[in-house]
Amino acid sequence: MAKIIRLPQTHGSLAINRPRLQVDDEDLQSAARMAQDNLLRLQHPDGWWAGELIVDSTLCSDYVLYMHWRGKVDPALQEKCVRHIRKRQLADGGWNIYHGGPSDINASVKAYFALKLAGHSPQAPWMSEARATILRLGGIPRCNTYSKLYFALMGVFPWKYLPTIPAEMVLFPDWAYFNIYQMSSWSRAMLIPLSIINHFRPTHVPPEDKQLHELYPCGTEGMDFSLPRSGRFFTWRNFFLRCDRALKWLERTGFRPFRARALKMAEAWMVERIGEGSDGLGAIFPAMLNALIALEVLGYEEDHPVFQKAKRDFEGLFVHDPDDFRIAPCFSPVWDTAVNIIALAESGLEPDHPALVRAAEWLYSKEVRLRGDWIKQNPHPEASGWAFEFNNVYYPDTDDTAMVLMALRLVKTDDAGAAATVFRRALGWQMSFQCRDGGWAAFDKDVMKGWLEDVPFADHNAMLDPSCSDLTGRTLELIGYLGRPPEWERPIARALGHLKRTQCDDGSWYGRWGVNYIYGTWQVLRGLKAINHDMNENWVRRGRDWLASCQNEDGGWGESCNTYDDPMLKGKGKSTASQTAWAVMGLCACGDLDSASVQRGLQYLIDTQNEDGSWTEDEITGTGFPKVFYLKYDMYRNNWPLVAMATYMNMREGIFRPTHMQLKPSDRIGYYPKLRKLAPQLVSVFNGMAPGS
Repeated sequence: MAKIIRLPQTHGSLAINRPRLQVDDEDLQSAARMAQDNLLRLQHPDGWWAGELIVDSTLCSDYVLYMHWRGKVDPALQEKCVRHIRKRQLADGGWNIYHGGPSDINASVKAYFALKLAGHSPQAPWMSEARATILRLGGIPRCNTYSKLYFALMGVFPWKYLPTIPAEMVLFPDWAYFNIYQMSSWSRAMLIPLSIINHFRPTHVPPEDKQLHELYPCGTEGMDFSLPRSGRFFTWRNFFLRCDRALKWLERTGFRPFRARALKMAEAWMVERIGEGSDGLGAIFPAMLNALIALEVLGYEEDHPVFQKAKRDFEGLFVHDPDDFRIAPCFSPVWDTAVNIIALAESGLEPDHPALVRAAEWLYSKEVRLRGDWIKQNPHPEASGWAFEFNNVYYPDTDDTAMVLMALRLVKTDDAGAAATVFRRALGWQMSFQCRDGGWAAFDKDVMKGWLEDVPFADHNAMLDPSCSDLTGRTLELIGYLGRPPEWERPIARALGHLKRTQCDDGSWYGRWGVNYIYGTWQVLRGLKAINHDMNENWVRRGRDWLASCQNEDGGWGESCNTYDDPMLKGKGKSTASQTAWAVMGLCACGDLDSASVQRGLQYLIDTQNEDGSWTEDEITGTGFPKVFYLKYDMYRNNWPLVAMATYMNMREGIFRPTHMQLKPSDRIGYYPKLRKLAPQLVSVFNGMAPGS
């Protein structure tokens, strides 16, 4: 059984005259051991962990539409998707996009259409209820562009009212003010195949009894479904709508001198990123499905190797649960493995424990050495970093890379020299992504031209990849664990400036990649603590006080995805294990370990733990595209509570887990050339000194 290692007290002043703790020490250690054992049981023999990413019904709905569009329906698979969809129908007849949320127009129309295509009668009670809710929400005209495009493929929405997605955008050079690399990586991966689809407009009209006339509140005769303009004449939105009108006129004239070349380039771009080293285009469901459609309209036969690989990767997302078939949006093994290493190592597993060594070796094998799309915005010379999924070489990201580096520093491997080389290389890559505003974004650098959000096909709320407070806080945390080298004072100062500018008036921070303000605030406070920032400064205390003010009566914390739509609801929601863990860690970072808030939060985690060491969590606490797409990370209920308990126990005992990474003074550090001069100082840090010692 895994054991919590209690190192000798290194900062005795922390323990002097400490009041009696409310949380029983033995109960806390017992809970941590149970959580450790649970994580060890879940580890794959190859060393990785991958909790399921659970999403709403739209993925199964989209797949039913895709099968009917192709005219090749697998009846057994369709029935599994139908059961999945029916199981998630709400009491009002609609479907939502997060647990406990209201009916969503896009999810509801897609579900209704999938059921109708599968043979469900519009007169069936569940279909009548769904139709009433859809009409109440505004019907098909209120759906977003991406939903309408799938409906256009099936002939139930007019192509002429869809925004044009011109394939010619792939021809714009990298130095142009706009080019495809000014968009977020996930938008790019979705839009390139959509530009091909938009050109061919391959429409497969279903029989009359399968169409959706009943979902247009005012009918379709004589109706104009064009996107509405904004009130003022001179706005970016109105400008782009006029451009769209001009593009449609050119389409009608047939004057498209660069279209053939653009289609060839779009095809080559897409096929390259479907190839080896990537589990499908972008390794995410929307781009992978769009790519399958685009390949088919380009004439790829089903036995073509490229189509076969794309199909195989896509079907790899299927979760063949006999009780509830599902489709995953992607996989999260790198992220889950890194967080679990931290949870186990910080809670006392020896740094050379076989489970940790296997996990670390697997992560080393997943380092991305290809100079992918990110080089267009960041000319850093040496490729490194980690992606979220098993294989996604074009799209490593800073969030995973920071978490992986924080994990690898805690593990002893046999080849310390090789480990140090990888660590140095990835650290330089991570630091090179600091944006001009001082923060860190996820996949690219300085992809933040706000006017792109007014492009007509940008209504998925994720056109840009801006700097995020949570990612900036996480990078500061990494820097802090490496001893805050003097050469990094300028990047730290710029990052602090970004965090001060992005702090909300009430003291909280927005969470881009986790729900929501609890996530953002925790990560910022944890990052500030790691770099030994003064946690008594007023702006920091305001973050602490906001976090404490959100605690629920049961001692936990919770926050719903609805805070992305209405910030007035921030910090409110049913308590969850993951969000309670984040809040506890945020408050621990501010120093008062014996505060009632911290103690009650820890007690909540102890009291709600299951007998197998896990926690139950139905709510979604992960974010894909705010307001559009959310993710339930099933591993979050297993690992973050353990990280929180370990954080508390280590801070209470004055324990700093040393960095098990041996660097030689001659090693290059890789961010600034001047860091060569700092190698001797860094060696002492990497060999086990605590920050500030």
